[in-house]
Amino acid sequence: MMKLVSHGFLAATAASIALAFGTLSWPAAAQTTATQAPPAQATGPIRIGVLTDLSGSLADLSGSGSVEAVKMAVEDFGATVLGRPVEVLSADHQNKADIGVQIAADWYDNKNVEVVIDLPNSAVMLAIQELTRRKNKIVFGTAGGSSDFTGKACSPNGIHWVYDTYALAAGTGRTMVKQGGDSWYFITLDYSFGLSLERDTAAFVTGAGGKVLGSARHPLNSADFSSYLLQAQASGAKVIGLANAGGDLINTVKQAAEFGITKQGQKLAGLLMFLSDIHALGLETAQGLVLTEAFYWDQNEETRAFSKRFFERTGRMPTMVQAGNYGAITHYLKAVKAAGAIDAPTVMKTMRDTPINDFMTKNGRIREDGRVLRDMYLFEVKTPAESKGKWDYYKQLGIIAAAEAARPLAESECPLVRKSADAGKP
Repeated sequence: MMKLVSHGFLAATAASIALAFGTLSWPAAAQTTATQAPPAQATGPIRIGVLTDLSGSLADLSGSGSVEAVKMAVEDFGATVLGRPVEVLSADHQNKADIGVQIAADWYDNKNVEVVIDLPNSAVMLAIQELTRRKNKIVFGTAGGSSDFTGKACSPNGIHWVYDTYALAAGTGRTMVKQGGDSWYFITLDYSFGLSLERDTAAFVTGAGGKVLGSARHPLNSADFSSYLLQAQASGAKVIGLANAGGDLINTVKQAAEFGITKQGQKLAGLLMFLSDIHALGLETAQGLVLTEAFYWDQNEETRAFSKRFFERTGRMPTMVQAGNYGAITHYLKAVKAAGAIDAPTVMKTMRDTPINDFMTKNGRIREDGRVLRDMYLFEVKTPAESKGKWDYYKQLGIIAAAEAARPLAESECPLVRKSADAGKP
């Protein structure tokens, strides 16, 4: 029977924090932490750490639902691998990189955690990426979106499983331009995710001959978006690109509706929207929005079967992040079993060599930069009249093929990418 562990904030050593941010050399850090971290016992538990937002603006899209999805994956696998029990730890990073690093360092050094997953908030995700590389463990970025995770900050130990800002731009951004939205103004969350999303979308806009007329940047967990919306309105842009997420995006859309912005001719582009956002907004407010996702619960019999089980445990339909967590951990456990080992290099190679096929992903694969190649889907939010009931929110407009949803390797800043004649291949 699986042992489930809830693990809150635990302080780590100053050396671990310095190590994660590159302020301490690796040999010195190894000497400092070696005496603090007992070696994993061959018969001890294999632990998975779900590092998430349990209390902030990103909790609905990941949070406790992500923890539950990982537990489901472990249970469905039998809660053991290589004759060892598998345990799930969870913690709230509070959307702060230093707190996230402290928790993960303690998990790696003292709790025999082999893999960390989820990581909403790209600043936290990127910090854990570097820590994980140095500790030689494995990290799945399933909730954070910055494409830098598999770009200039890529790692042989990191996998970007669900989506990234390039995929969102390739979907929603490119579609809006094709529909005539050739002038944009961005309202952007002022940290790595928002900046990456604005950058990647702006590249698609200008590449198609459009113009970016400006941007307004706001801090995380803002309540009042009136000044940003007024600036966007005054710009005269055809499209207001919302490069934010979670509670911030919900508040922006609600206040834009109060101002009657769309009724005056401007369009809103929710560049990263989740099912949980539409649920919070309601169809009356969200109808007509175009968005890009990697998963929707009502796509087919397989997605409906998983989502029904998830709903029975949580009372909510899963987001693409929560569904992705289930798939990532299942793929990880299968690789551990196939490899007969838990060391990161061996398991990472096995995961890369093994195609991904589950209810969410068909014929996916992990690229050398850590990016999972998967199809993405373009959806439009239904009108209240079109919806058959609660959670019936999307109609599918099209499919963005995996090769179009991922940044070409020829454009990659990842040091792991081989610069060769094959670099133009996805």
